[in-house]
Parts: sequence; structure tokens; C-alpha cells
Amino acid sequence: MTDKTDQDHPQYKSDRAVVNQLLQGEVTDYNLSELARLIIRYKGFPGARDIQRDLEKALKKVGLTEEELYEQTRALHAQGGIYQNLGRNREDWS
Repeated sequence: MTDKTDQDHPQYKSDRAVVNQLLQGEVTDYNLSELARLIIRYKGFPGARDIQRDLEKALKKVGLTEEELYEQTRALHAQGGIYQNLGRNREDWS
């Protein structure tokens, strides 16, 4: 048997703050994009179980399935500008 010890994610601290904002904030294009980005990042990650649970809660809050979220955010990114106006680059998918 192998030991399945949870790992710490190097982006945990900043991601935790984003997830808290997603749970408390409004449903905006930016927040939908952040939700999709973080679901992709933590899908299958062996740790950060609290973030994974809260991402599921945030997804339920917006009333979309995961596939519907991805469909909407693909359309948003195709239009461009989701992250450009914030002065930071959020294309750190992993």
C-alpha cells in the first residue's frame, strides 16, 4: 500500500483568498473566470481539500455545471480582456 499524504499547493495562500472572495462576492465575468481557473488547478490535486470543497460550493452558488462554466468562460476569454484591465496576468493555470 502506498501512503497518500495530502500535499501542500504552492499557490494555496493566494488561492484561498480568491476562493473566499468567490464565496462572498457577486457573480461576475471575472469571478466566473477565476472559478474555472481554480477548478482546473485543483482538479485531482492530492491536497487542499478545503479549497476543493469550497470550489464546489462556489459552483453551486453560480448555478452552473462544471461544463456550463467552462463553456461560458471559453466565450468570455474569446472576447478577451477578462484579466487585462486588472494590471496582472492570471494565465497561471497549473
